[in-house]
Amino acid sequence: MPLNLPDRLPAIELLKEENIFVIDTSRATQQDIRPLRIAILNLMPLKITTETDLIRLLSNTPLQVEISFMKIKSHTPKNTPIEHMKAFYTDFEQMRAQKYDGMIVTGAPVEHLPFEEVTYWNEITEIFEWARTHVTSTLYICWAAQAGLYHHYGIPKYPLEKKMFGIFEHRVLNPLHPIFRGFDSCFFVPHSRHTEVRRRIS
Repeated sequence: MPLNLPDRLPAIELLKEENIFVIDTSRATQQDIRPLRIAILNLMPLKITTETDLIRLLSNTPLQVEISFMKIKSHTPKNTPIEHMKAFYTDFEQMRAQKYDGMIVTGAPVEHLPFEEVTYWNEITEIFEWARTHVTSTLYICWAAQAGLYHHYGIPKYPLEKKMFGIFEHRVLNPLHPIFRGFDSCFFVPHSRHTEVRRRIS
């Protein structure tokens, strides 16, 4: 089934070239089906590239997916045209009353800063709290995963002596957990980071 994307989003043409079926909002409104509603809080500097990467991954579903891009007020992107932000992104305040089936929060190039020193920390933690009651399931990626662990559970991050970069083997320790349904007992995950969270040994 197609991805339902905002009219004129640059990623549409790139994805069509990759033979990924997308429809714009004007065409989607004519279909009699409830789409899966996904909000994306894109904190990456190269927003158009990140949008395309995420949309490509979300295209592999039998459901129609409606994507809404969220932005925060307390940060103005330097690497994305303001026209693009105005056309395709909505302030969190304007989305606050909505409910979503899922939300993706991306990483951000602020890994070297303590969480409380990130200029938009207060706003992003407000979004994290809002998601608890307005989003069925939230996926935190990269820095956002560490930020979510810190905000929700008080789990700190620790600097690494050198950047971790590469594809690493992981093992499923609890195969009965629903998140691992369909996983092999061993799987590989790419990492690119300067910090880590640590497993507490009691």
